[in-house]
Amino acid sequence: MAGRRVGGGGTLVLDSEGLSKLAIGDGRARAYLETARTRRARVVISAITLTEVLRGGPRDASVHRVLARISVLPVTPEIARAAGELLGATGLSGHRCAIDSIMAATALGLARPVVLLTSDPDDLNRLVDEPNRPKDERVIVVHV
Repeated sequence: MAGRRVGGGGTLVLDSEGLSKLAIGDGRARAYLETARTRRARVVISAITLTEVLRGGPRDASVHRVLARISVLPVTPEIARAAGELLGATGLSGHRCAIDSIMAATALGLARPVVLLTSDPDDLNRLVDEPNRPKDERVIVVHV
C-alpha cells in the first residue's frame, strides 16, 4: 500500500514477520499500516500467526498492543481446505508451507486490494498466484 496508488478500502494482511515488525516499531511496516488506516483498509492477521509470534514472555506485550488495533481471523474449515488445495496446486509441502498456505488462503478470500506483508515472498507469491485475475485485483506480496 505504501508507494502504490490504489482506491480506498481493501485489506492489509500481516504474517508473523509483519506483525513482529509492527510490534518493534519498524518504520516500513508502520508506513504500510498508516497507509492502510488512511485508506480505511482492514488490517488483519490469521489466528495461526499467533502461534508463530507469541511466546508468553515480556516481548509479547508489544505484540498485544498491535493486536488490540487489528482483526484476528479464525482458521475455518473452509480456509484449511483451501490451504490444502493451494499446497497441492503448487507442489509445496512441509509445516512452513502449510502455515504460508493458510496465510494465502486467508488473503485470497479478503476484500481487494490485498497487500500481504511477509518475510517469505517467494512461497507466498506462488500460493496467491491468480494469473486470470486483473493485476489490480491480485494479492500483492511485499517483503518486510
